[in-house]
Amino acid sequence: MRNLLLVSTAIAMTGTAALADDVKIGVLLGFTGPLESLAPGMASGAELAMKEVSDSGKFMDGSTVTPVRGDSTCIDAGAATSAAERLITAEGVKGIFGAMCSGATTAVLQNVAMANGIVMISPSATSPALSTMDDDGLFFRTAPSDARQGDVMADIILEHDIKSVALTYTNNDYGKGLADSFQKAFEEKGGTVTISAAHEDGKGDYSAEVGALASAGGDALVVAGYVDQGGSGILRGALDAGAFDTFVLPDGMVASALEQNFGDELDDSFGQIPSSEGEGKDKFLEMATAAGFDGNQVYSGESYDAAALIMLAMAEAKSTDPSIYKEKIMGIANGPGEKILPGQLGHALDLIAEGKAIDYDGASSVNFINGGESAGTFREVEIKDGKIETVKYR
Repeated sequence: MRNLLLVSTAIAMTGTAALADDVKIGVLLGFTGPLESLAPGMASGAELAMKEVSDSGKFMDGSTVTPVRGDSTCIDAGAATSAAERLITAEGVKGIFGAMCSGATTAVLQNVAMANGIVMISPSATSPALSTMDDDGLFFRTAPSDARQGDVMADIILEHDIKSVALTYTNNDYGKGLADSFQKAFEEKGGTVTISAAHEDGKGDYSAEVGALASAGGDALVVAGYVDQGGSGILRGALDAGAFDTFVLPDGMVASALEQNFGDELDDSFGQIPSSEGEGKDKFLEMATAAGFDGNQVYSGESYDAAALIMLAMAEAKSTDPSIYKEKIMGIANGPGEKILPGQLGHALDLIAEGKAIDYDGASSVNFINGGESAGTFREVEIKDGKIETVKYR
């Protein structure tokens, strides 16, 4: 009888161990390229959620979650596609957090994710075109579409009593989508866009672009570009030429690099980034500080949320198969159920195991619309004494 008990115990222990696994999730961001200064904070946000779930010991019968990084470069669709293929075929990831920029995200979704049936949740791809793109129910984003950002930016500009602007945008899906959305909203509200001109990233001299913008004129210059690339080149050229005194800066331009590179040269300029306020954001900021990074970095909270949604959906589905757990993401994000904030992922896993519903609110007040994108709130900012300061939330 004693031997039978020992054998039974051994079988039970072996069975439990067999259920535990190492679940890999891809972290596909532009670690090099025009937004490389933003990628570390975003990766830290996502990996903080993964560590929280692993440390809880409550995920998928004790499975751990391992992040595997890939570099999308943001601007090279071929490199982004190759990186995603490596994550899936060589690393065996069960989902992809990312990609980061809209063009890279579109390329990965259409060429890799759909072909392999892999879920993607981007924290930062904002092109309006992604709202209507066929995705087989595999794509979600915790960032709001630029259709909404364009409308918010138009309101902010008009509230500054600015009626006419020159507009320049980085020549890609993100820049063009945001520029078109903003111009439409601004003109419908009574504003005037004197010129809408694309600029290329990677140039050493933007004097020709600045000259055309200055000739068109306007009370301010809207720069829908990248802070680590052409957007800052435009700013430097415009400042040196004295072409504009006030600059409007959307999400791709609002980062600590702006403070470091320009200081008080941009005082009284303003803009907006997707962000939220409240208990969830406050808790995330505390956790980020404890983990050694700045949770206020753009899209850092959205990154935590994107990774958390993948893992909670897996737990709800009792499967890491994307074709199964993709069906749980909307319900996890929108409820109804007990609200879940950062730092409560272990509790969420307990509730799921008990068969109870959850409503993941997270760091960015997640609520999905249009089949899988965030409704989103925005943080209005102004530059004062060389620092980016919060004005209010919209």
